[in-house]
Amino acid sequence: MTAEAIMAVEHVEARQGAYADSVTLMQVSRRVAAADGVSAALVAMGTPLNLDLLDGMGFATPAGAGPNDLVIALRAEDAAAIAGALTEVADALAARPGGGDGPVAALPPRTVGMAAREAGAALALISVPGQHAFTEAMDALDAGCNVMIFSDNVPVEQEIRLKDVASDRGLLVLGPDCGTAVVGGIGLGFAHTVAPGPVGIVAASGTGAQQVLCLLDAAGVGVTAALGVGGRDLSAAVGGRSTLAALDVLDRDPATEQILVISKPPADEVAATVRAHADRLGTPVQFALLGPGQPDLTAATEELLRALKVDVPQWPHWPGREVAPRRGALVGLFAGGTLCDEAMLIAGERFGPIASNIPLQPQWRVDPRAEWDGRHVLLDFGDDELTAGRPHPMIDPSLRLERLAAYGTDPRTAVLLLDVVLGHGAHPDPAAELAPVIAELGGPAVVVSLIGAKADPQDLSAQAAALRGAGAHVYVSNAAAARFACDLIGSTS
Repeated sequence: MTAEAIMAVEHVEARQGAYADSVTLMQVSRRVAAADGVSAALVAMGTPLNLDLLDGMGFATPAGAGPNDLVIALRAEDAAAIAGALTEVADALAARPGGGDGPVAALPPRTVGMAAREAGAALALISVPGQHAFTEAMDALDAGCNVMIFSDNVPVEQEIRLKDVASDRGLLVLGPDCGTAVVGGIGLGFAHTVAPGPVGIVAASGTGAQQVLCLLDAAGVGVTAALGVGGRDLSAAVGGRSTLAALDVLDRDPATEQILVISKPPADEVAATVRAHADRLGTPVQFALLGPGQPDLTAATEELLRALKVDVPQWPHWPGREVAPRRGALVGLFAGGTLCDEAMLIAGERFGPIASNIPLQPQWRVDPRAEWDGRHVLLDFGDDELTAGRPHPMIDPSLRLERLAAYGTDPRTAVLLLDVVLGHGAHPDPAAELAPVIAELGGPAVVVSLIGAKADPQDLSAQAAALRGAGAHVYVSNAAAARFACDLIGSTS
């Protein structure tokens, strides 16, 4: 135990029956951890996973704490810092919609279904630990609601059951693990501020949808809706259940002139089924189904713009500092799984197999926690394996920052490739976190794909300027960023 740990003061409590959603609590934990004098903070529901995390942080588990209790654990330099941190927790919880730290029993309604019925809601957003999502989603379906399931780690059998029940009732299930949607002009989850327009999007890919939304925004084109269907929807197991239903929803919308279906590499037979279904619709459907020989997301967006008779713009990019050529590997550190997939497909065409924790082929898998062997490697920090018990890297970049510093000072690294995703729900100023680290890297070139819309709260231009000022080459097209990074490798190998 260090001297700092011996001198630290701790506060651990469990507030029985208090509740807040996981995204809110991730943000509260991060805010409190940054408070003066605080060295560690966890504000989370008392699920087994979070209690394990609490133990791993060296805190004692509060007696009797369970999944329905809000756990607050703080470690600080003195009692005054603890008091200040508790004030931060109270302020952060009170600031959330419907905020407060009182017991659920005192806040009607008490269930998702009850709330939906009382409000006459058409859509319920479920954001609870994955093992509880099925119950809440089924309750919402029973109340006649469409459902967006933000939660990940939902068993595939439960996903199939929910989607079959929804189909029987003429409803739609978005997700599970649906990180992004735009419905009725309102962004849900990790979402951008985009204008209404003629394009409908069906996306088995959160960051894939975000990339297309932002490219359309850069071209001055808006959307009728963006319906995230969950990253497994076009798998052989799920069979495109929600994709087919979402296509029908958009086809019935007279404001939708073109539909784009986006997915990570899908199961071939499911992709064929979806294409055949699309051929029977009255609305033209285009596809951005990532895979070998298929168009990337930027190319698919450009084809969509041409179909709408909209000029394809020059996608903005901001050149970074010139660096001396160096031999070595391409290292990609991604927050978005689809953006990582897209970059792997592009890099794979140049260099062959790319190692990854979400590999394009099973035999190319690497453990993201293992020591690096010097190969070309692209990692997805948003994968479940690296987000269990911690915030998504779009909210909390700390783990990726550690790797950025480590890979960036490794003489085997020639080029670092990153994505930075803006929008509601994401970190309020990611460039402020990344730029100082990038500026300290003297060796490899740094290439960034910056996924953001002009009206996003982080200010797209200011983020680009900060990253460029640190020396990074910045592109709004992930595909263009990946190709430029490969060009740098190709010119030095």
